[in-house]
Amino acid sequence: MAPPSTFTALPIIYSSALTSLVAALASSLILYLLLKTGFAWRLATDVPNHRSLHSVPTPRAGGWGIVPVALAAIATLAPALWIIGVCALALAVVSLIDDRRDLPARLRFTVHLLAVAAVLTVWHTGVPWWALGIIAFLMLWLVNLYNFMDGADGLAGGMTLFGFGAYAVAASLGPPSLAPLAWSCAAIAGAALGFLVFNFYPARIFLGDTGSITLGFLAGALGYWGWRAEAWPIWFPALVFAPFIVDASVTLLRRLARGERFWQAHREHYYQRMVRSGMGHAQTAVLWYAVMFAGIIVAICNLRCTPRVQWGIVFLWAVALMLMGIAIDRRWVRFQSTFNKPLKADDDV
Repeated sequence: MAPPSTFTALPIIYSSALTSLVAALASSLILYLLLKTGFAWRLATDVPNHRSLHSVPTPRAGGWGIVPVALAAIATLAPALWIIGVCALALAVVSLIDDRRDLPARLRFTVHLLAVAAVLTVWHTGVPWWALGIIAFLMLWLVNLYNFMDGADGLAGGMTLFGFGAYAVAASLGPPSLAPLAWSCAAIAGAALGFLVFNFYPARIFLGDTGSITLGFLAGALGYWGWRAEAWPIWFPALVFAPFIVDASVTLLRRLARGERFWQAHREHYYQRMVRSGMGHAQTAVLWYAVMFAGIIVAICNLRCTPRVQWGIVFLWAVALMLMGIAIDRRWVRFQSTFNKPLKADDDV
């Protein structure tokens, strides 16, 4: 589908920017009230342990600032996306209960699977069953990896801002029929900006499962819907959220190779090694923002290339991220050597 002229796209871009601003104000106001009244602590609190990057208890109620704003935007601005809103609400409720009572992993995964299956069933495509299975697996992985990456100040909030912001820009550059998608994604990005006011270093609040699980689902579901509506190619969501996907996937494969329980809390992610090796939360977040922004520029520009060039660029960006990971691993080894700390099993590179 040929992109419209810039003049045609301007009204959608302006309305998306306004939507994002309103969402940011609404999200920040909700979180301010939760923190001011102390209710955020009653919803869910992260108590530090030997695997944490923080030393003081911090509320995990940031999702309460983002999720209601996102669901309200979908309900009012994009009613055609109703199934995504319904499933996101169900995941948010279950995740809220899990934040407070630690539900069994089997129950949580079943709800995740049902949400993904509902979206793929309502909006089915003509792809082969095996391709649909791969899409379902990737969507499930996005749901869970977002939760894995909510451990450093400003990181998950930044990925939400940049990732859904890229969705909004790409949809805005498409035909007017994609305006509801652009507005919904702009609202989520704006809500993330409001969350970052309280989540960037030093973090006063984290997403919690209510926020991270729901945002992971929205990233996959809206990415799938955008592909189905021809807003972007199938590779676009993966490239936009590539920093999170690569970090979580490589870490998971490492733990599986060592026969470890990958679902248990640990400190082996690349971002965790960056913080622990002396960069700190603020510098780590800023460096990740630079990588996220660069990847989004690559993704947006890549939309105008031929399919063969597009996949070539996707491969090259994946290689670039892997090389960054190798550099972080080497820095980690040097850090361990400097402080004469023997490598433990969970620190193997």
